[in-house]
Amino acid sequence: MKNRQKIQETTKFFHGFWGLFKGYWSSEEKWKARGLLAAVILLNFAAVYLLVQINSWYNVFYNALQSYQASAFWPLVGQFTLLAFLYILLAVYAIYLRQMLQIKWRTWMTDRYLARWMSDQTYYRLQVLGSDTDNPDQRISEDINQFVTLTLQLLVGSLKELTTLAAFAVVLWNLSGVLTVPVGSHAFTIYGYMFWFSLVYSIIGTFLAHLVGRKLIGLDFDQQRYEADFRFNMMRVRENSESVAFYRGERPETRGFKERFAKVIKNYWQLMRRTKLLNFYVNGYGQLAIIVPLIMAAPRYFDGAMALGGLMQTVSAFGRVQDALSYFVTSYDTIAQLAAVTRRLDSFTTHMEQAGAVKSEISRGEDMEGALSLQNLSVSLPDGQTLLSDCTVHVEPGSRVLVTGASGSGKSTLLRTLAGLWPYGKGTIDLPKGARIMFLPQRPYLPLGSLRRALCYPMTAADDADLRRALARVGLERLEGELDTIDDWSRILSLGEQQRLAFARILLVRPAWVFLDEATSALDEPREQEMYELLRKELPDTSIVSVGHRSTLRAQHTEELRLEGDGTWKCIPIPA
Repeated sequence: MKNRQKIQETTKFFHGFWGLFKGYWSSEEKWKARGLLAAVILLNFAAVYLLVQINSWYNVFYNALQSYQASAFWPLVGQFTLLAFLYILLAVYAIYLRQMLQIKWRTWMTDRYLARWMSDQTYYRLQVLGSDTDNPDQRISEDINQFVTLTLQLLVGSLKELTTLAAFAVVLWNLSGVLTVPVGSHAFTIYGYMFWFSLVYSIIGTFLAHLVGRKLIGLDFDQQRYEADFRFNMMRVRENSESVAFYRGERPETRGFKERFAKVIKNYWQLMRRTKLLNFYVNGYGQLAIIVPLIMAAPRYFDGAMALGGLMQTVSAFGRVQDALSYFVTSYDTIAQLAAVTRRLDSFTTHMEQAGAVKSEISRGEDMEGALSLQNLSVSLPDGQTLLSDCTVHVEPGSRVLVTGASGSGKSTLLRTLAGLWPYGKGTIDLPKGARIMFLPQRPYLPLGSLRRALCYPMTAADDADLRRALARVGLERLEGELDTIDDWSRILSLGEQQRLAFARILLVRPAWVFLDEATSALDEPREQEMYELLRKELPDTSIVSVGHRSTLRAQHTEELRLEGDGTWKCIPIPA
């Protein structure tokens, strides 16, 4: 059972990895990407060739030392200097081009993930569906970077090590000679014995490294999640600092910080202990590999079958072969990180696909007469609970409709359905054909940047005179000189001022239909009346659909759509 589960997990990892990997290399940028990768690989191949030349240099140099050939010393030092300079040059540019490829690949993946996350309100649907994808921002900003970096590091590194293995295995085989092992009355001859020993040594070392380090994959995954949760909790407090301060919520917030940080530290201790065991093994494995080739080659050296240069060349070649064969051992931590990152990105991709796959049974069309028409519209929660059942309403252009009902009856959800954000329901919605429509949530969104940007949102620009006039009309004339001031305006402005700023946006956009979801809840009643009368005066032909609780809103509307909370509804004219 456990073996089957391991096979399934391994298969899922490779499937997820291939799904993430193949996109860029088959995209419109594939030829540039493949060309850069080929250049990186060729530079690494050239570096391996120089390492072979340096290995041969060891033989000549140490034989010259053993023979006291002083005249050959400086020419050989000069030869080494040239080889070393060329090797450094190749190594530097191999890393530089790999980093260039890394930037291009990360840019491509980030663009695709941002597009997928932002399209069809996927960022919103992930929350509606209750997806367990935590911190999508970290997935896009950090995990993509790690995936690209670690993949290229392992891909280029493994290709280089395979080339090194191929080149130095031949060298080591030729240098090893023949080892005769007497067993009783028989003698066994082993050709290239040091190569075979290196191979067996590395296989055993790789297997033991996997046993020691396999738990690092799950620990790395959890560490990233706990770190992100801890950081997100602090961001939440920063974004809601005023509310926390009013509640005197420092103690429970601090307790929450400590609880999340405790998970970070607890998991990190486990990560440290497992890494300590792996480091003990990796370093012991590496140190043992230094003395082993000397012990193995010593008999031939002392028998006179090998000169000092041959001994040093053999030791160097053994080290290269050993490093190549032990690449998995030394890179196990990197592989564990890549596995954890792949798992996070793959799950994020799957959840976005699931969010996009949710198809609504609500048919959306256009009303040729510019009206809003609901026909047998039913709205429900994801668990199937009905909020609105078989609602049929026709709202003429220029109407002002107030949507009322008890808390939780589905008023805001109805607006989300009209906006196309809520997929759970059935029936027909016909929106005004060609009409400019605008939705205002209870808490307006103010993007980071200048006040001008916050006021224009979601537009990108507007005339300065129009901006100043809109601010003055909603009673925010004191901000007219702050249009180009960059700050966190959601922190500077009160919620009431933010709601008035949202009404200024209406004046700039001048929509034919505007939907207000308790958009005046933070305003006093006289100011609320002033905002609605402003819309009536400035935009007399604009249709208004409002969600609200206050009885004073009835005076600003001509019809009431009352949701009873059990799925039933009533449409009632409001007396003038």
